[in-house]
Amino acid sequence: MYPKTSLPASFKAVQIDSFGGIEAMLYRDVPLVRPAAGQVLVRVAAAGVGPRDAWIRSGNSVLPQPLPLTLGSDLAGTIVLTGTDVTDFSPGDDVFGVTNKRFTNAYAEYAIAEASMIAPKPSSLSFEEAASVPVIAVTAWQMLFEHSHVTKGQRVLVLGGAGSVGAFAVQLAHRVGAFVIAGASGADHDVVKSLGADQVVDTRIQSFDEHRKSIDVVIDLIGGETLDRSFETVRPGGSIVSAVTEPDPERAATFGINAKFMLVAVTSSVLRELSALLKTGELRTRVGEILSLSQAQAAHEMLAGRKHAAGKIVLIP
Repeated sequence: MYPKTSLPASFKAVQIDSFGGIEAMLYRDVPLVRPAAGQVLVRVAAAGVGPRDAWIRSGNSVLPQPLPLTLGSDLAGTIVLTGTDVTDFSPGDDVFGVTNKRFTNAYAEYAIAEASMIAPKPSSLSFEEAASVPVIAVTAWQMLFEHSHVTKGQRVLVLGGAGSVGAFAVQLAHRVGAFVIAGASGADHDVVKSLGADQVVDTRIQSFDEHRKSIDVVIDLIGGETLDRSFETVRPGGSIVSAVTEPDPERAATFGINAKFMLVAVTSSVLRELSALLKTGELRTRVGEILSLSQAQAAHEMLAGRKHAAGKIVLIP
């Protein structure tokens, strides 16, 4: 049990007071807040960094984002306090997951998280590895199984198969017995094949002619012209699910396919499913750069294109 007296009155966090560029990020002290009903207070051991954090920072979130706010949502750490109505977790439990539905508050030494959006940390993963998983893995899971209902024997095209979400989509689709075709650059072909892709195409220089009307499900993580071309690959009655942009509904109707845009909804139940697969090694995650919390601006420079190691960027307090 963590006694209340052991908790600090304030802690370090990365916040913004106004939407803008990387320079808007402030590393400073913020007051500690106790968890409300259905929430837990987590001592953060690692926080994942992803494109959504940059969208929120720049003011491009599709969700309302009251200011000031603490950036970040993916986290792994140890529960120190629980609010009322929390029955699945206790102080001392190591957990991973997402903070809240607005995807904020994780770039910090302590964070409030909704108990319905976390799960026990996979014992086989470090805190840094666990923090790299939640949003991207749940996105892949929901695209495949909740929006597309992928099953054994289906042909699945993953656009952006070497990216963070794409890597999980390839692994998960392969695991259920789908024939997986992954879009990736030539330099990433071997990596994507090692994740379970049956075939890899470089969508920048290769056409989709050989896959015309043969694909059951397209998982789109790129958008733009590549998404538009992929319509021709889908058989009538098949589907496209994008995590990037709203597919053209008129174009979808012309081709006789289902097309939708999805927003991830992280839940404890899906995190527990993923945790079981991570424990056994059936799923793998890849951590890239590990930076200190005070280097959050550098992490966002990497998101914007500064060269960095392949894999998820992680901050540690």
